[in-house]
Amino acid sequence: MKSKNIHFSSDSNEWETPQELFDQLNKEFHFQTDVAASKKNHKCRNYFTQKNSALKHRWAGNCFCNPPYGRELSKFVRKAYEESQKAHSGTIVLLIPARTDTKIWHDCIFDKAEIRFLKGRIKFNIDGTKKDNAPFPSAIVIYR
Repeated sequence: MKSKNIHFSSDSNEWETPQELFDQLNKEFHFQTDVAASKKNHKCRNYFTQKNSALKHRWAGNCFCNPPYGRELSKFVRKAYEESQKAHSGTIVLLIPARTDTKIWHDCIFDKAEIRFLKGRIKFNIDGTKKDNAPFPSAIVIYR
């Protein structure tokens, strides 16, 4: 049996956004692109996968981002912040762990974005096969 710190890790870094939560956000923000998706879990007609990484492309229009929750997370947050500063940017909405003590929160979120902390733990689809409560609190970060 694997031992793991349940507060900061999982067997997968892909946590599929619950459809109900996405639908609520989409009703408000009218997303055009899912910038961190796969063929199986994309929430918008336009989407970037790991293969055609959003980190290498311009984000235009209203974008939804539930990034991989591993080492890539801070790269997606930084990219979202940087893209939000450009003229072509629409609204960018991130669903991320609420790890407010991390450098990326202090560098790219606090005083730069709207933050909505979610009550309770999100029940994510993990690897498209099962639903499981997140082992961390979550937040919606909005760059307008």
